[in-house]
Amino acid sequence: MSGGDPRFRVRDGEMTLLVSLTDEEWSFAAPYLTLCREDAPQRDYPLRAVFNALRYVVKTGCHWRMLPNDLPPWYMVYQQTRRWMDAGCFETMVEDLRMPLREFAGRKGQPTAVILDSRTLQSTPESGARGGYYGAKRRKGSKVHAAVDTLGHLLVLHVTAADEQDRAQVETLVEAVQEVTGECIELAYVDQGYTGENAAQAAHQHGVRLGVVKHTEAKRGFVLLPRRWVVERSFAWGARFRRLARDYERLAKVLAALHYRAFSSLMLANLAKALAQS
Repeated sequence: MSGGDPRFRVRDGEMTLLVSLTDEEWSFAAPYLTLCREDAPQRDYPLRAVFNALRYVVKTGCHWRMLPNDLPPWYMVYQQTRRWMDAGCFETMVEDLRMPLREFAGRKGQPTAVILDSRTLQSTPESGARGGYYGAKRRKGSKVHAAVDTLGHLLVLHVTAADEQDRAQVETLVEAVQEVTGECIELAYVDQGYTGENAAQAAHQHGVRLGVVKHTEAKRGFVLLPRRWVVERSFAWGARFRRLARDYERLAKVLAALHYRAFSSLMLANLAKALAQS
């Protein structure tokens, strides 16, 4: 490890990986990740180092087996990651991060409106078996269906084959959103891919009204659509994590969990910044 290595930076006089959590971020994340005692005899590497290694994989998109020697062995990182996934650690962390971030922004802890949309990821040999062909984009892959609040914070996420219709996922998304918010959602903004009586009825069953944001009739060039741009920005935030640029995962639940992991990184950084400024 040298001072000129672009993977590292100097923090408090010490060389640390660019993806390493700050002390403030770790103090929030640690309780969610400690599935057994930190000093458990079977633990060979600090939990913080393992979490930083997972962050390195998601941010840089590297193969598990190509983790740098500065980090714990890949198999330990992978095994611990699967334990966190099975325990729902990342989903719980994102849920608990969202509330203080909304309060720092002057909003109520739970939203009353959400934005629904999907993003199509190109398949790879690992994920091709569960992919579907999306004719509109001429691409075989997976769709990541997401619901975010009006600030762009992730609420829920669902992965399907790319040939699945957006409107068919409304009930799954709305039901999950109401569960994580305690039945607080009243309105969901959607695009024209969610039109139809079945989609509206599926949302209505859970007490949510769909608000369709339509394109302008005379559209020329780039048009910023009300509310819709928020979820597009959230997808853009996720796309900066290279592991999420394509669907590299064999299992859909792994792809979903890594999205939650990416958004937890973004939200941890935003919360630490908000606390420092308060």
